[in-house]
Amino acid sequence: MVETLAAVEIRDLVKDFKTSFRRKPLRAVDGVSIRIMPGEVYGLIGPNGSGKSTTMKALLGLVAPTSGQCSIFGKDSLKVDSRNDVGFLPENPYFYKHLSGVETLRFYGKLCGLGGRKLADRVGELLALVDLEGARDRRIGGYSKGMLQRIGLAQALIQEPRLVILDEPTAGVDPLGSRQIRDLILKLRERGITVFLCSHLLEQVQEVCDHVGIIFQGRMIREGRLDDLIAIEDQMEIVLRNASPELISKIAALVKDAPDAELVRTGKPRTTLERLFLREIRDEER
Repeated sequence: MVETLAAVEIRDLVKDFKTSFRRKPLRAVDGVSIRIMPGEVYGLIGPNGSGKSTTMKALLGLVAPTSGQCSIFGKDSLKVDSRNDVGFLPENPYFYKHLSGVETLRFYGKLCGLGGRKLADRVGELLALVDLEGARDRRIGGYSKGMLQRIGLAQALIQEPRLVILDEPTAGVDPLGSRQIRDLILKLRERGITVFLCSHLLEQVQEVCDHVGIIFQGRMIREGRLDDLIAIEDQMEIVLRNASPELISKIAALVKDAPDAELVRTGKPRTTLERLFLREIRDEER
């Protein structure tokens, strides 16, 4: 049986930075390993300075690892051709303010080697996807923060990548714009596009991610499927439909014999990703 090739493979990543303020190098990332399969949405969460952005930069080949290896669809991320299948949206994307939305996408499309009818069709498709058709001819300088993030996501998709990397995609965006960006991420998953995002907005990560990693002081302290991570290990819940208050008080003895009750599911109740995150950080600090 042939194993499916991972979209992202980070193995034992270590990144040290030289600094004049201390004798020893500053270790920004310490032995981080991440594996993301095609079509998954993976969220990397952690406090400021925890190593999230450095991990992403190493994956993109923007910084060289001190040790360890990063690969994208089996290609070493330090090689230029590994980025052919990648779209990237930084936290604060920069665009030429005098260009319109459609001109911006044409510009990036040409940089990716697109042209003619194919480029025109692709630009129209992406403007529709990010709901900016009505602002296609407006100058970028007049866009709101949410609109800038959406046009940024469109430019990240211009060459039809298989992997999209998003650094704080909803930072500074109002609730409506944030909701639109989360919906876009879900659309990407429906299309089979792999998404790797980092964010400090835990509720939003919980809405869109399949897998989550918690990074703290450069080390991965918890990782796994979201549903498994937010399950409360030592508790069990029973969900009933059409159950009376009397039945609930006698549930352990009567549920099998109650004619109007339906056992919908049993399993572990869920905490929130935010509570899990804070608990792990506090345990690590102790």
